[in-house]
Order: sequence, then C-alpha cells, then structure tokens
Amino acid sequence: MSSCCNTQDGCSTTGQAEGDKIHDEVKEYYGKKVKSQKDLETKACLMMPSKIPSHVKQALSAVHPEVAARYYGCGLVVPECLEGAHVLDLGSGTGHDCFALAKLVGEKGHVTGIDMTDEQLDVAREYVDYHRDKFGYSKPNTDFVKGYIEKLGEAGLEDNTFDIIVSNCVVNLSPDKAAVLREGYRVLKLGGELYFSDIYADRDVPEHIRKDKVMWGECLAGALWWEDLVTLAKEVGFCTPRLVSAGLVDLDDNKPMKELVGDIKFVSVTYRLFKLPQNTSKEAAQVVYNGSVTGHETSLKFDAQYTFQEGDIVEVDPELSAILQESRFADDFTVRPASKKTKADPELCCPGAKGVLTNPFEGPLDKESSCCGPKGCC
Repeated sequence: MSSCCNTQDGCSTTGQAEGDKIHDEVKEYYGKKVKSQKDLETKACLMMPSKIPSHVKQALSAVHPEVAARYYGCGLVVPECLEGAHVLDLGSGTGHDCFALAKLVGEKGHVTGIDMTDEQLDVAREYVDYHRDKFGYSKPNTDFVKGYIEKLGEAGLEDNTFDIIVSNCVVNLSPDKAAVLREGYRVLKLGGELYFSDIYADRDVPEHIRKDKVMWGECLAGALWWEDLVTLAKEVGFCTPRLVSAGLVDLDDNKPMKELVGDIKFVSVTYRLFKLPQNTSKEAAQVVYNGSVTGHETSLKFDAQYTFQEGDIVEVDPELSAILQESRFADDFTVRPASKKTKADPELCCPGAKGVLTNPFEGPLDKESSCCGPKGCC
C-alpha cells in the first residue's frame, strides 16, 4: 500500500482531530460556498458519461429542477437490475441520484440517502413528497438520514440491510476511506454491490495538496491512488473492484490548480464491488445472458471488459462467474463450467478467461471498450 494507507486503520488520511476538521471544511464548502454547479472551480465533480440508457434518462429528467441544479457528481451511479431493490446512497447531497433511483427501483423498492450537511438534507427532504406524486406512488420510497459515511451504525443503519450501495464523487471527501468501505460492506446483504464513481490519482497525492481545503472540496486532495482502492477493497472482503468506466479530469480551465497538481493525473472512475459469501466457489465458466434486465434486453454492459449480447456464449473469469451466480443477476444468466462446451455450440465470444481490469489509466478512458462488441467478439 501507499503511504496514505500506512496507518493502523487503513486508508485514513489523518488523525481524529484532522479528520473532524476535514469534515467541517467539506460541510462548509457544500453547505455554504457551493450553491449550484456554477460555484464549483473545476469539472471534476461534473463528469457524466456520454451514453445513458433511455430509461435512465427518463428517470433523471423527472428529478425536480432545484435538486438537479445542486447536483455534483463524477459519474452515473445507476447500476442495472434495480427493480424492488433497497439502495443506500453514501453522501446523497440534495437527493438527485436518490430520486432518480427511486423511479427505477419502483414502488416496492426503497432508497435511503445519508449525508452530513444540513443544507443539502433540507433540500432533499423538501422534495420527497414531490417525487412520490411525480412517480404515482401511494407513499414515498425515499428517506434521508443525517450522518457520516464512515459511521453508518451511528445513523441507525443495520447489518445486511441493502442490496446495493451507490456513491457519486463522495468517498474521496472522506478522511477515512477504510472506514467507509468497512461500513459499506457491513450493511450490504450477501450478494450485494457497492457501485460508485469517484476521483482517483495515478500516484499518492502529496501533502501540500492534501492540506488545501479548496482542493478537498473539489474532490482532488482526498483522491486515492487507484492501487490503494484495489488493495483496500480486498482487505475489507470485497471481490476485486471491476472497472466500469473512466475519464480523465481536465483542469485546463483552472490554471492555478493545474500548476498546483503538476504532472499528477486524476481520473473519474466508476467501479463495482461485490460482497460474496466467503466460501463461494470461483471457477471460470461459460455464461449466456437471457436478455431479462430492464433497459438492457439485447445487450448488457457489465464492466469495461464484458458486454453480454443476449444469447451469446461468453467465457468469463472465475470471480465474475461467482458474482453472476451469487448476486441479483443470478436469474439473468445461464452459467455452466467452462469445460462443458459441445460441438453443437456456436463459437465462444471472448474465449479464454481474462484477468480483472482494475487500472483506469490503462483501461477505456472515454472510450467504449469491452470484451464482446455489438457484433460478437472483439
């Protein structure tokens, strides 16, 4: 691990007193200074993918304009297969992602947002009933609690409660990333997923940047070296982080910040991490997607390596095989051992299980990249 993780508590950037100071400065930044997107000094917290599924666009467009105007995020935290799910949003802000997800999980699902900033919670709570009526639900399926993402238990969030956790450009704002991942792992059900977008660096961020409170607010000072995220996730108990998408952060519009960071590169990354039973068997397998996920009937992009075409036989790595069998995707795939291919089967898409792609600087930066393209194999 890098120097930021050489503490007894893992990737804790600071001691308790300094951590409290960072919390206070971040609350002031997003509660007092930043009132809308135009108040941000960089584009780091305003990055979105170029391609968004139509059903997700519809959900996003239904969010109240005042909530949308105070949206700050570095990715799209809307995973697939959401119907009926119980979702937790870490650092939910004014509720933008929560309300969009509330539409997608349906009336039988539920979305909880947790945030430490009163001003943002006030906005989110003001529009709970608005979105209930907008979606035609008999009762709200969102709620918002005040608390710290490092201390979910203190906010009353219990073990094994949520199917999915999302977070959008917030984990970097925490002075103790290890605690965030530990708590997330604790409240997820077995087979559950942490699907989140955040800012990462190509090396350790030096101390002079970590002491700059504006750089903290702009999601750069607290950025982890991406390798630390991979190590920390495994230590907590998650499967290997699976890279979904990545895009370089452009600081050309802010010359002072660009000079401050020098040749450090920052990237906005979406990863997905799964919590599987500890005794789960992991063997390479052949899988066939049955086309049953809403909005992804013909093609399901799972991560930067695998896009599953409905009906195609795809050979996957051992860990992904386990994920598809133990998670909410179990009913959407037929899985069989890799050795079971028969002469009557069509040619495999992507023959040969691959290692898991984790490095966002070697992955599909701002590109559509996957193991299986729209016409089959790469």
